[in-house]
Amino acid sequence: MNPRRPSAPPLVPRIIALVDGRRWLRVADTAWRDPLDPSHAARLGGRWNPPDSFPTLYLNADLATAQGQIERLLAGQPVRPEDLDDPPWVLIAATLPVRQRAADAVTDDGLRVLGLPVSYPLDADERPVPHAPCQAIGAAIHAAALDGILARSAITLDGTGRELAWFPRGRARARRAARPVPFARWWHARGEEELFGEGGRR
Repeated sequence: MNPRRPSAPPLVPRIIALVDGRRWLRVADTAWRDPLDPSHAARLGGRWNPPDSFPTLYLNADLATAQGQIERLLAGQPVRPEDLDDPPWVLIAATLPVRQRAADAVTDDGLRVLGLPVSYPLDADERPVPHAPCQAIGAAIHAAALDGILARSAITLDGTGRELAWFPRGRARARRAARPVPFARWWHARGEEELFGEGGRR
């Protein structure tokens, strides 16, 4: 009889209480029927959830990170976003239900607890950390009944950007906090207050 292999200890992350009413940002294509639908990432997967897993909504914590998504999307192409005739990307402002708690993947201590290098989103060799280990961490955080992961965004390799992988449960839904902002406005904006006013930026 083979001896039973000891199970891995449960992941005990550092926890961040998200500010109630905070405004989060999502880059969306005008062709999307519901830009706040978390089922698409559940099917296709993302950085913090495996394919065919659980609903996940990926949100940006700041305008610079949202703008960085477009830079990454067009990386390697001989065109700048402002050169496009009719870019399809709008910016959605959203709020989440109250009392949401996320695992900390922002601070050095939070990353260590999750088993990620403090250089994240780069590894010790200055290469981008791949999706696979992050997906495994996301699955463990979801199993621990936390509401998501607040992380340094892999869009900004210097670690300055912030993103939230939110795991809605039951009937919980993100709500739009403003009308979609056309690309020409948000791409050239200097800050969120220029787009949405002062409310919600906490």
